Amino acid sequence: MIMEPGTASGTNLRADCTVDADGRITFALQPSSTTALQSSSATAHLLLRLRPKKGQPEKTLHALDLEPAEDGRLRAVLHPQPELAEGRWDVYLLPEPGAPRQRLRPGLRDLRTLVDGHRSDRQAPVAVRIPYATKDGYLAVRAWLRAAHAEVEGIDVRDRSMTVRARLHGVSLAEGASVRLRLRGGGGTVLNLVPQVEEDGNGFRFTVAFGELVADGGTGNRVWDLFVQAGSAEGTASVRIGRLLDDVADRKEIFVLPATDVGGSVVRPYYTVDNDLSVLADRT
Repeated sequence: MIMEPGTASGTNLRADCTVDADGRITFALQPSSTTALQSSSATAHLLLRLRPKKGQPEKTLHALDLEPAEDGRLRAVLHPQPELAEGRWDVYLLPEPGAPRQRLRPGLRDLRTLVDGHRSDRQAPVAVRIPYATKDGYLAVRAWLRAAHAEVEGIDVRDRSMTVRARLHGVSLAEGASVRLRLRGGGGTVLNLVPQVEEDGNGFRFTVAFGELVADGGTGNRVWDLFVQAGSAEGTASVRIGRLLDDVADRKEIFVLPATDVGGSVVRPYYTVDNDLSVLADRT
């Protein structure tokens, strides 16, 4: 087994998580974990580590004080400020300074306040944090931090098209707003669409004709990434369209959207590993 430097193996320490309406996350070590820490609780911390890219060293750590609660457990609070950088943050226990840190496993996760997170308008920057269990059974926090975000509220997939309803957070739509589908690795190939904008300037909808995504008759896989351009003024940033504002940390394998055959190509909208919306056109 490959271990991270300074990390103890074989841990069964668990922490419960509760997220409140303000995005504050409270970690509470379960009783068995607390008992093991009685002698060092005054110096114990929770440590959040931004998971580095493969082959890169870790660079960003965030330590949280552990304090006794009335129920005898040790608790640590991750406040809304400062925001966490976008990425995956692994959660560790640091029993005392200089001791090997121990990876925590998830206990109970109360994420009820996140379920309807898309119903409230978010100000810039849009910060999202979701505690989750990793594939190997450890506790982590998925974080997004974006200047603006376009949240998908519904997708209606038909035989030849899809209609997307979304809402912009962190900025409002202005005159000349457009939806842009960018061909990944396509040398700047972009398909522009005019959205139907709601009166409040934040809600919008648009329809993608799948035939336009396969019109060149190319072969192989092509992926189109979806953005909304908030206005036509110079310098207006493109905002990625996706779904972040709920309790699902990884939706790619959970929310599987219908595929349809268009001109010999199989076209399917899907959520990426970052929960952003894209469309795959596969002609093999």
